Amino acid sequence: MMAPNAEMLAKVKSANGFIAALDQSGGSTPKALQGYGYNGDEWSSDEEMFGLIHKMRTRIISSPSFTGEKILGAILFERTMDGEANGQPVPAYLWEKKGVVPFLKIDKGLADEENGVQLMKPMPDLDTLLEKGVSKGIFGTKERSVIHLANPAGIADVVGQQFEVATQVLRHGLVPIIEPEVNIKSAERAEADEILRDEIRRHLDRLPEGHEVMLKLSIPAKPGTFDDLIKHPRVLRVVALSGGFSRSDACRELARNPGMIASFSRALLEDLRQDMSEDQFDRSLGEAIDEIYEASTEKVAA
Repeated sequence: MMAPNAEMLAKVKSANGFIAALDQSGGSTPKALQGYGYNGDEWSSDEEMFGLIHKMRTRIISSPSFTGEKILGAILFERTMDGEANGQPVPAYLWEKKGVVPFLKIDKGLADEENGVQLMKPMPDLDTLLEKGVSKGIFGTKERSVIHLANPAGIADVVGQQFEVATQVLRHGLVPIIEPEVNIKSAERAEADEILRDEIRRHLDRLPEGHEVMLKLSIPAKPGTFDDLIKHPRVLRVVALSGGFSRSDACRELARNPGMIASFSRALLEDLRQDMSEDQFDRSLGEAIDEIYEASTEKVAA
């Protein structure tokens, strides 16, 4: 088995900061662009739409406030990985110019709900994608499922699939971010958190020595629910998704869970607009980065 980049590994494992999620895919891109201030009639094809989202992402990662000082890593959509920023391939630009570790979203979206969960759709070309990621300097991957109900069988299916994919990722020398998101609007959220924790721990205990994964989890309904996972020897880092919380709410909830750091998307980008001046844009992004960084490093008692 190949080994991850040692310098990137050291940063992800021990440095302060958070992970920026810039991985909106085809299904979520229109909403992201509308949040950025577009009306929705500025594009008439997928190519034009993806061109606009790439322009947005390039503006974000090129901002003076977007640096490895407070941002550990950035999760990219495949098209973003394949693109350029300021004349350089995006993964190389992130690492060499910004000191930010590049990750790649690898899932192909969600299957229909069954047993209270949504598994990942099949990924028949995953090995090819992982090989391409390695060739472009990607450090790790991210793959998302969703849990809606505290259904033990459904949650077991989600975690089993996630670890199966993670094993495939590890074989390529990449670090998987396992993301079984619990819907924060679920009436069974707290119970689902606990079932998920126990199921993940069972799989972690079976991982061979030398295999490390990251976990991307919804901020738990009960602070401290994931403490055992944070301390597990096979877990490199536990990061939190914002899951629909506003940035202020997400940061407040995150700060109640020592050991978790942010991996926010909407909560990071919510104040950015395409018609801002560069100074306005950089200032707004910088304020968001500062707030999320503090929530990821300065913890308060639950």
